[in-house]
Amino acid sequence: MNSRISWADLPGSVRAALEDIVGGPVVSAVSQAGGYSPGTADRVRTADGRRAFVKAVSRTTNAHSVELHRREIHVTGNLPEGVAVPRLRGSYDDGEWVAMVLDDVEGRQPHTPWGAGELDRVLRSLDAMAAALTPSPVPDLPAATASFGADLAGWHLLAADPPPGLHPWAAARLDALREQADRAVAALAGETVVHLDIRADNLLITADGAVFVVDWPHACVGPRWLDRLLLLVNVRLHGGHDVDALLRRIAVDSGADEADLRAVLAAMAGFFYEYARRPPPPGIPTVREFQRIQGNALIEWLAET
Repeated sequence: MNSRISWADLPGSVRAALEDIVGGPVVSAVSQAGGYSPGTADRVRTADGRRAFVKAVSRTTNAHSVELHRREIHVTGNLPEGVAVPRLRGSYDDGEWVAMVLDDVEGRQPHTPWGAGELDRVLRSLDAMAAALTPSPVPDLPAATASFGADLAGWHLLAADPPPGLHPWAAARLDALREQADRAVAALAGETVVHLDIRADNLLITADGAVFVVDWPHACVGPRWLDRLLLLVNVRLHGGHDVDALLRRIAVDSGADEADLRAVLAAMAGFFYEYARRPPPPGIPTVREFQRIQGNALIEWLAET
């Protein structure tokens, strides 16, 4: 994970604008650990007990993160009532700083390694969320084939210039993996809003068992099964479950071709490996190692099947 700036690091003018949205002067701000953004992630509280969650980042820190915040503001502000996401209360954008104020959901991240009951609850919640987000209610949201398809071409780049230390199973199958990547892109057609970055640290489980999905900057329109499939990367990473059985369950539940789902997982491994060898983005020094670890987890899974 990364070191974040906190509420106290924001310019006074930005804090004042956000306090107007929150509804009063902030007297307490607790920075949240984890995540792969260099911006703030603070639970804030006013003197009269109002609570909110604030995210802010500056162009100077990371220009790409600014654009991601703008995308998240657009997506979160257009998700319909009834979908379990923190509601957007307001946003701020002065060209240098971009920030949003969201409801502060009282919940915890799922335990990892994943417990069977909690994993089942999350998978069912993601399926219900996908049903509520089909067809897409968010205007001007890109298709997964357009916004994510190019990233799934990682095996083509890796085959042209294989990195040292590439997993032997993958190194011996580069042509087949390139074919899988092409199949994966074709499988991304759909009409559901998908989060595209489903992991334990992007989920909150409340005391009554509701599952909230947070951090929506990568959202796009794709197949209804995609978020549940991507969660399996995190499940495999932490171990303890028959991920092949879970993959078959997702394929049967959604009427999808299991071979398409496996092709997407293979393409995701190429995505992780290709990005892992690039320089880290400004302010996010640890993300490349995390991508490498996820790539390894996926390849080791695929090598078993």
